[in-house]
Amino acid sequence: MGRGKVVLKRIENPTNRQVTFSKRRTGLLKKAFELSVLCEAEVAILIFSPSGKAYQFSSHDINRTITRYKIEVGIAKSDEQGMASAEVWRNEIEDLSRTIEALEAKEKHLGGENLSVLGMKELKQLERQLRVGVERIRSKKV
Repeated sequence: MGRGKVVLKRIENPTNRQVTFSKRRTGLLKKAFELSVLCEAEVAILIFSPSGKAYQFSSHDINRTITRYKIEVGIAKSDEQGMASAEVWRNEIEDLSRTIEALEAKEKHLGGENLSVLGMKELKQLERQLRVGVERIRSKKV
């Protein structure tokens, strides 16, 4: 059984309006996060409450996303556009460099190197990953 259709009109009761705003804001931010994780989308949301308080979510640097948006829709001025585009790419390079460093560190850990920097939780996770890997290899050989 589905839900009834909600009539979209202003909620007159201020308490109910605030509760609805809070719940829907939370739901919208959750959906934005899910979209960014599941689809690897670059998501940025700005919400201003009726009282003027700002809420935001960004899967990447929000300034980079806004600059990228401005370039995409042609809002940025031509001389600013080149600088903004360079900034977007610079941020992208930094993000990718951090990702590469993290993956290289993880590869070293899997090879048994530099394990002293890991905590107990990371060591247990590494042990589990290695155990699963060994089990896969053994199952393929049989």
